[in-house]
Amino acid sequence: MIPARATASRRPLAALLLVMGLTACAQTVPEPPKIETPTVDPSVVSMYAPIQDGDETVPGVDAAKMDPKNVRQVVDYTTGYPPGTIVVDPYARFLYLVMENGKAMRYGVGVAKAGMEFVGEADISRKAQWPGWVPTQNMIKREPDRYGPLAAGLEGGIKNPLGARALYLYQGGKDTLYRIHGTNEPWTIGKSVSSGCIRLLNHDIIDLHRRVPKGSKVVVLGPEESGKGEV
Repeated sequence: MIPARATASRRPLAALLLVMGLTACAQTVPEPPKIETPTVDPSVVSMYAPIQDGDETVPGVDAAKMDPKNVRQVVDYTTGYPPGTIVVDPYARFLYLVMENGKAMRYGVGVAKAGMEFVGEADISRKAQWPGWVPTQNMIKREPDRYGPLAAGLEGGIKNPLGARALYLYQGGKDTLYRIHGTNEPWTIGKSVSSGCIRLLNHDIIDLHRRVPKGSKVVVLGPEESGKGEV
């Protein structure tokens, strides 16, 4: 039998070992990493908040998930075209509205093959709010399952692929079939997309539509001119 005195003398040691053991266990468990929420400029959040546009509600865009370069913004821009001209750079995925004093309002865009097929100058001969849309025969032939059921056209609205606004480009009074329009797929901005011409976020096409009158000049750059002008 172990003497009572010996047992008592061992108790502090046992307690100390227990504390040390618990401490060692605690040290092997690291603190979970802190997840930092990206700071977004409140003005950008407000810019892309939900808006009521007539009978339609334009859903908000999560500004925290946007590439900052695609946020609507004024940039330094050098060009020989006068203020009020729209310059489309489909290769850089930007659209510029030329302003005074070497500035331009820049919008991020999504562009498809059709958006690469037109180069040069045109005029905005038609503007539409919540435009209707009819797929081309080439689109129906290329993707019959997707576009065949829409051959008769789709009325304007939030589900329409032309989005909230459309600007129609003409040359010499003839429709070029080139459009600058909104989109109900905001994740496609800044990317190469499957179909369409030049698409902007609905918030941005509403802004652009408000700023430019009919008759405004549009210049679409070719690959050799891409990236020029912005400082």
